[in-house]
Amino acid sequence: MPKKLFSLIITFFLAAAGFFFLPAVRVLSVSSRKNPAQVFYSAAACKEGFIISYTHSVNKGRVHDFYRPAKDGGLELYKTEFVSYGAGIPEPEETPGAVFTVTDDGYFIENLNRYLPRLTMAVGLIANHSLAAGSDFYEQREYFLTSFFEPQTSIILEIKRISLFKYMRLSDPVRHNT
Repeated sequence: MPKKLFSLIITFFLAAAGFFFLPAVRVLSVSSRKNPAQVFYSAAACKEGFIISYTHSVNKGRVHDFYRPAKDGGLELYKTEFVSYGAGIPEPEETPGAVFTVTDDGYFIENLNRYLPRLTMAVGLIANHSLAAGSDFYEQREYFLTSFFEPQTSIILEIKRISLFKYMRLSDPVRHNT
């Protein structure tokens, strides 16, 4: 085998290995704080944003918090929707520039622009936390976090880069490792 052909083949295999094993896929990672191996990923949530929904502890209404990846790799809470207004719900004047809207479907606060390097929360049984990938909650499939984690598990939601190999070997529809 000529040296040039051999070098070309080696270069091809090294490039392919780099493509499959270097962290290149940007995903939303949802992992247990105490057991980081218990994790699931969503590339869709990283591209289109995601919604964390929960039952409010005081007014018992369902709340939908809309997040998207921030430019520097963190998360941005940009909108919230809730069905009843009362204790524990932010006042419009608490966030300069926020827009408060009332519709037939509920109450919205938009332009929140709250940056988080990562979101840490506990999976609630009564709160019934769920995640839906995509910016339109009503067109997305909702995944209840108790399907992946025990109630009261402290979890971390953050933007990460993982290898294509790691992403492909995990199962669909939300790629997870438990």
